[in-house]
Amino acid sequence: MKQGLTIAWLLFLASVPLWLNNLYVLHVLIMAGIFIIAAMSLNLLLGYTGQLSLGHVAFFGIGAYASSLASLGFAVHLLPDWQVSVDPKPVWFSMLCGTLIAGLCGWAIGRLSFKVRGAYFVIVTVSFAEVIRLVALNWVELTQGPMALNNIPYLRLGIPGLFELSFLRKPANYYLVLAVGVICYVVIRRLVHSRAGRAMIALRENEPLAASVGVDVTRYLVLATIVSAGMAGAAGALYAHYVRIVDPDVFLFIYTVTMVIMVVTGGKGTLAGPIVGGAIFGLLPETLRALEAPPEVQWVTYGVLMVLVVYFLPDGIVPALRNWWHGRSAVAAAPAPEQASTEAAR
Repeated sequence: MKQGLTIAWLLFLASVPLWLNNLYVLHVLIMAGIFIIAAMSLNLLLGYTGQLSLGHVAFFGIGAYASSLASLGFAVHLLPDWQVSVDPKPVWFSMLCGTLIAGLCGWAIGRLSFKVRGAYFVIVTVSFAEVIRLVALNWVELTQGPMALNNIPYLRLGIPGLFELSFLRKPANYYLVLAVGVICYVVIRRLVHSRAGRAMIALRENEPLAASVGVDVTRYLVLATIVSAGMAGAAGALYAHYVRIVDPDVFLFIYTVTMVIMVVTGGKGTLAGPIVGGAIFGLLPETLRALEAPPEVQWVTYGVLMVLVVYFLPDGIVPALRNWWHGRSAVAAAPAPEQASTEAAR
């Protein structure tokens, strides 16, 4: 039944561009899908290892900038007599580079920062994100600074002279984001149900106990950071080649806050949590805007809803629904009082 429900949801999502004629709504769905992928990547780190990263937007921005620069080409002087230049690369290769470079940065940050825990780890991640934002803002020769990288090419796939698949229009981008989201979901699912995933969960529940039974703490935390950073970089690459302009605002702290909200309200440590939280808090602002309410009312409603979810559903929406369903199934399976008394008399 669970597998059939999953297939039904995928078929429904795949059919959306076929019956949805409003391109603005489709744009909102694409942007929500990109941030759902980013939230899924953060959930691997926050939900399954228990490490709160408030600099996760750095990997998102690194993926966006790396992919954009590789597709546009660049030349930069690292030393007076030493210039590094890169010719424009195919967009698919550039997006792969953005993902790999973000994952490499995740490895570096993981190796350096997992020597500390708690508030110190949070400070390290926030500082890393701020340093990357300042680099993007001030290294004008490479990133164009506040003037932004523009005219970023869109993705094209195919064989020259035979056929070409263009991802310029919104329906094609919707399917691209959906495909990447499904791939990320499958990778995370396989990982968390593997031996490495069980080790990550053990670290989240009781790190000293896990270390005492032989779990390599640094190894599995760094692995989670690499996969998480790579997926965030993939989301950033999708964002860059969809909007086709990237500036240092992509590193704003509000984007990390948005990811954390999606993970916590949906249910951290669950596969469906970031998807549900991302769908609600990715679409809610646009829904409130469609009601033509004043901006103040929109943000107050947004904040109140978030507080209510956290207060009444502290474990998140998905765990609450799962507990309700299990309780309902247990009540349905329990024998009636008359039947129980008759069986006891026998």
